[in-house]
Amino acid sequence: MPAIQQRHVGRERAVQALFSLENATPAELPQGLAHFWATVDEPTSAAASSFAEELIRGVIENRASLDAAIQAQSESWRVERMAKVDRNVLRLGAFELLHTDTPGRVVINEAVEIARTFGAEGSPAFVNGILDKVARVAGRL
Repeated sequence: MPAIQQRHVGRERAVQALFSLENATPAELPQGLAHFWATVDEPTSAAASSFAEELIRGVIENRASLDAAIQAQSESWRVERMAKVDRNVLRLGAFELLHTDTPGRVVINEAVEIARTFGAEGSPAFVNGILDKVARVAGRL
């Protein structure tokens, strides 16, 4: 599997794990991740799993600052009132925009695709709009 596809799968697994571990603390993460990986139905390569765990840890460790960055760019929605899938896709995207060197357009495109896969009909546009603003404020576009 090409590296780009492995990273996409890693992002999908990260969103799935973040959804199920949404209120986990960093201390609860090892046990939560073990449970998550034991319940994943689809095989995941070691590279995709490793990338997913890096993202999951980053989001959980930086959740408060990520939520603040998302909230600052959301005109009408408080983070806690957003759909759970959208909120976790946004957290993942914001983490990559603010804490990695992944190109901003790649982060946004991946987040939109994941929102299209797991979210509601309006999720892709919602995610795109907020992450675009986060990226611009961060100087990533």
